Order: sequence, then C-alpha cells, then structure tokens
Amino acid sequence: SHERICRYIARKSDSVVVSVGYGLSPEHKYPGQTLDCLSATVHFLKTAENYGVDPARVIVCGDSVGGTFTASVCQELVKRGDIPKIRAQVLIYPFLQALNFNLPSHQKNAFTAFLSRERTVHFILKYLNKDCSMKEAILAGAHVPESINLKYRKWINPDLIPEIFKLGYKPPLPTSFLPQVHEETKELFETRVSPLLAEDAVFCCLPDACIITCEHDVLRDDGLLYKKRLEDNNIKVTWHHMEEGFH
Repeated sequence: SHERICRYIARKSDSVVVSVGYGLSPEHKYPGQTLDCLSATVHFLKTAENYGVDPARVIVCGDSVGGTFTASVCQELVKRGDIPKIRAQVLIYPFLQALNFNLPSHQKNAFTAFLSRERTVHFILKYLNKDCSMKEAILAGAHVPESINLKYRKWINPDLIPEIFKLGYKPPLPTSFLPQVHEETKELFETRVSPLLAEDAVFCCLPDACIITCEHDVLRDDGLLYKKRLEDNNIKVTWHHMEEGFH
C-alpha cells in the first residue's frame, strides 16, 4: 500500500528506500510485525554497502503503526554494539502509547473520519488478537492500575501538552480499575506497543528524530509527548505540525 510513496521518496531524495513487507495481523501474531522490521533493519545495516549505501547514514521511517515500529526498532537497536548506529528516525503521525486515550487530541478528534478514538482502540485489540468487548473499558482507562498511572504520569499526562493544543479539553471522569481487563491486555504496557514507556536510559541513546503531527488526528499528542521525551534527553528533534492535516 506504500509502494508509490516509497518510490516517490526515493526519487525526490535520491536515496535507496527499502519497504519492509512485515507479516500482517491476525495471521501473524504480535510481536511478529516489530520483529520483522527489526530483522530487516539489522540485515540492511549489515549489508548496506552492497546497495551503494553508507551504513552510517541509514534512516528508519514509518507512519501510523509504522511509526510505532520505527520507534520500537530504534529503541531495540540501542542495545546493539555489533552493527552501525541508525542515523535518524522519522515518525509520521505515530501511535506511541496505549495507557491514556483521554488526552486533548483524543477528545478533540474523537469522531474524526477514518481514525476515530474508538477505532484506534479497536485496531489495537485486533492487532493483539484480543476480545474487542474490552474496548469501552480501555477507552475509559480501566485497564491501568493506579501504580502504573503514577509511574508514567511524568511522561504521559495532559499537563505536558502545550496550552495551544488544549483548547476545550476537559479532564475525564474517574473510572474504576478492572483487574481482569488489565490481565488480558498486559501487552499494552510493553514498549513494543507503547514506546513512550521506555526508560530515559534508552531515550538518551536514540538517534536524531523528525516527527510529523497532524492537528486533526487522534494521535497528535502521542507525537507531542514523544518529542518532549526526546528533547528532555537532549536528542535533536525536527518537528513539523500540519495545521490542516488528518491521519
């Protein structure tokens, strides 16, 4: 589905572009998609010179859930000392956390066409091969115990969103924690699904980033929060916000 875009990028940037044909859900189970992208990236870094590419100038890029895979791959490669380092990461309206679906952008764009707030959670549950009847509980935040909320509020919190993006925002009503939903959806708290939850020890080693966010996108604030985390860890970020953009 992205072949034409990849060809366009290759032509306009005079670059070699590799499009990873990762296995799709539900036939291919989580985390197979991320592992496919990781394997392809490692292979290319090891063989880049065969394609006329400088291995020190490799960029990983993805949009939407591809942005999730991009962030995850870059985080996992932080641990690797046997291959060249990724030069930069490009995250285009990425999905980066599954703890809080009541951020300002979730409220503002709850019913936006194509990717509504409800469809976002529906797609995540389908991706993880989970029962979609848990959707409403997750939207309300009932899958997150107080201990996890307290641990990660320093990174995922509407107070961290710039005021210009919080017009009309209303704090959500308190919800009761549902242990059974939490047990069924523990994957949501893994960094392969929620890269925003990675520790600072990982963030401080990440490559430079370009982040693209869209105003009319339910995932806008994921990108804003990731931008802040990178900058807080002294990682160079180039940010483009599309005022009229949709997911």
